Amino acid sequence: MFALQVFVVVLLVIAAALALVVQSRNNATDEARNRSVAVAQTFANSPGVAAALVGPDPTAVLQPSAEAARTASDVSFIVVLNLSGVRYTHPNPNLIGGMFNGTFEPAVHGQVVTEKVNDSLGPLIQAVVPVYGQNHTVVGLVSAGITIASVSSASERQLPLVLAAAVVTVGLATCGTALISRRLRRQTHGLGPAEMTRMYEHHAAVLHAVREGVLIVGGDGRLLLCNDEARRLLDLPPDAEGRPVTELGLDRAPEELLTANRPVSDEVVLAGERLLAVNIRLTDRDGGPPGCVATLRDSTELLALSGRADVAQQRLRLLYDAGVAVGSSLDVTRTAEELAQVAVPRFADFVTVDLAEQVLEGEEPPPGPALGRMRRAALSGVRDDAPFYPVGTVLNVVPSAPLAGALNSGLPGVEPRLAEAHEWREQDPERSAQVLAYGVHSLVRVPLRARGALLGVARFWRADRTEPFEEDDLALAEELVAHAAVCIDNARRYTREHAMAVTLQHSLLPRTLPDQNALEIAHRYLPAQAGVGGDWFDVIPLPGARVALVVGDVVGHGLHAAATMGRLRTAIHNFSTLDLPPDELLGHLDDLVNRIDQEESGTGAAVTGATCLYAIYDPVSRRCTLASAGHLPPALVGPDGRVDFPELSTGPPLGLASMPFETTQLEVAEGSRLVLYTDGLVEDRERDIDVGLELLRTALSGPDRTPEQTCADVLQTMLPAHPQDDIALLVARTRVLAPDQVAEWEVPSDPAAVGEVRAAVAERLTGWGLEEAAFVTELILSELVTNAIRYGTGPIRVRLLRDRALICEVSDTSNTSPHLKYAATTDEGGRGLFLVAQFADRWGTRYTGTGKVIWTEQPLE
Repeated sequence: MFALQVFVVVLLVIAAALALVVQSRNNATDEARNRSVAVAQTFANSPGVAAALVGPDPTAVLQPSAEAARTASDVSFIVVLNLSGVRYTHPNPNLIGGMFNGTFEPAVHGQVVTEKVNDSLGPLIQAVVPVYGQNHTVVGLVSAGITIASVSSASERQLPLVLAAAVVTVGLATCGTALISRRLRRQTHGLGPAEMTRMYEHHAAVLHAVREGVLIVGGDGRLLLCNDEARRLLDLPPDAEGRPVTELGLDRAPEELLTANRPVSDEVVLAGERLLAVNIRLTDRDGGPPGCVATLRDSTELLALSGRADVAQQRLRLLYDAGVAVGSSLDVTRTAEELAQVAVPRFADFVTVDLAEQVLEGEEPPPGPALGRMRRAALSGVRDDAPFYPVGTVLNVVPSAPLAGALNSGLPGVEPRLAEAHEWREQDPERSAQVLAYGVHSLVRVPLRARGALLGVARFWRADRTEPFEEDDLALAEELVAHAAVCIDNARRYTREHAMAVTLQHSLLPRTLPDQNALEIAHRYLPAQAGVGGDWFDVIPLPGARVALVVGDVVGHGLHAAATMGRLRTAIHNFSTLDLPPDELLGHLDDLVNRIDQEESGTGAAVTGATCLYAIYDPVSRRCTLASAGHLPPALVGPDGRVDFPELSTGPPLGLASMPFETTQLEVAEGSRLVLYTDGLVEDRERDIDVGLELLRTALSGPDRTPEQTCADVLQTMLPAHPQDDIALLVARTRVLAPDQVAEWEVPSDPAAVGEVRAAVAERLTGWGLEEAAFVTELILSELVTNAIRYGTGPIRVRLLRDRALICEVSDTSNTSPHLKYAATTDEGGRGLFLVAQFADRWGTRYTGTGKVIWTEQPLE
């Protein structure tokens, strides 16, 4: 087909070209004739030609003029003749005087002669015209000739355009034919005519062989195609194809479906004595032709079986849905509500679930086979105005009622016709009468039992559905209640364990924050919805008006994580009394975790992982010293609102450290906010930790806020809808001791300098208004400075801090620590530290990178 189309197009182009060439030839001849006549007449009528012909020497006069005219008119020759045909002029002077080649006699008589001749120049057209003299007599002749080849006709000028158009036409025809051929191959999946014919035959054979009726109806409502089974099921006439569906004599139901122009799925209609399952699909979707395709299936014999199968399928579906819906949460009340909701309205019109009060509270159900007191946990129904007890009502079980018997025996029961039964009314005669008056006519009661314990009872009621409950319904109710009872018991156990874990965890977390002046602190702790975890925080006052901030996270949830958190928090409190640097404290804590793992290895209670961040803030130097054991870095919010996450030398989590921990020192401006948190705040299943840190940065940015407001804003911005992990948040705004609250002296290593220090201290205490504390302070400093001069090495420094207490510090470069001991009666010394301990409220020693500091605290009240 493609080759034939190309051949036809090429043939038409060749024919058009030949016709154009022939036309061009004819046009060239006519053009040559017209031009030769025009040139000859123009020259014959030129002034002086007639006079020259009757003159004495015509050649001398006319030869130059003829050649000039020939050149100007672009003809082959202009020849002047006498009446006898003798040439007076000629382009070739040698031919002047010879006879003219051609017909000229008619021109002697006044006619114009044109003829085609073959000359040495090729085929040409020559014309002979008379030259009139006085009295209108012919005095001579003029002949002009032009070759046909020199005449360029319009048709020949159009020939290249026609050929170009022909080429374009051939190209377009070729491309169009190729696209059509490709589309046909794609639509036919590459099948040739033979394969298409065979496929059509196979389709026709299958269409008429299937035991299901098939009809195709066009958009105009006419039947386009039907197979043999459709003819049999609908009793169609032989000439049904092509006729409108409404004229085929069909029953009303199938006719309405075939003309409704809507999709139908397994709709059963009556056609004669047959029940037909009809499926209809419209064909005008996705650009298809209008109309529809209908399939018919005889379902008369399957009706009874399908009815029973549908009931069984509905019950299986109900059990499956109950298995999915009931027990979706570990909440006792919610599980009872799910049981009631899944059975309405597919099984019962109303469902009530009553549970023992101990079960609702998460406690163990009462021992024994009976329940004397229950509370309504769930009520669901097709309407809200049913006269059943509302949720929360306490029900006392009457011992003589069938309900008590069902609870005692643990066996379910069915009352198909409540109006005919009287025993069930003994539970509450007044309420029972209202239930009967409302239209409730059938009841199934099933006790809720799990792991041998009686939890409550579920009752299923029917009012709108006319059919009563049967024994098969009782079996289905037992299946529903058995699954729900296990879920309720699981929820009860979880509620109890969760309450215990929450109680334990809250008892281990700090209830109140200690009094101190270095930081303004606010905190938040939110347990995960899945259970308590091991996150904790702490604020620990240290000597020298310093404060330690702690935040940590134990991997896992439950009692073990909470207990491990309590052990680690207690250990940090113990280690902090030694006033250790953060890196050394984390080192001791890591050793403790290793010992716990070794002691509890094999018991399943080992610490699976824990992180900790320990920071010490000094309000005098405004320095914050931090060390991290696998924990996230804190956020530092400057007074200008800028948020930074300082780079810490983060060590491995506790229990995994193989190298010493490192500390990082930050200089913090007054009014800055230190924000410590656990990973539950910035990371969850739907949010990466980097995204969480950027959200935290955004929440902390902006104008200055109090720590309490900062905690509220951060949780409002970042708290997930369903937290999967604990969240601990600690926000501390830094304060600085004013310069007039700090006094410092450098003491030379000379016992005589003790007096000078005592005098300077007394003067400063007088300036602070603490004259009453001067005597004790001088006594304490005398002992501490004397010991430093005697046993330590210089330089020796004395510092007084006026905070909540009066703090005295004596530092030197020695690492030797004094020890308190009881001096014997005969001892000359050893009583100095004893006096210090008696007069000071607290005292101790802390080590620095250059030596040690001995400090004391005296109350100011």
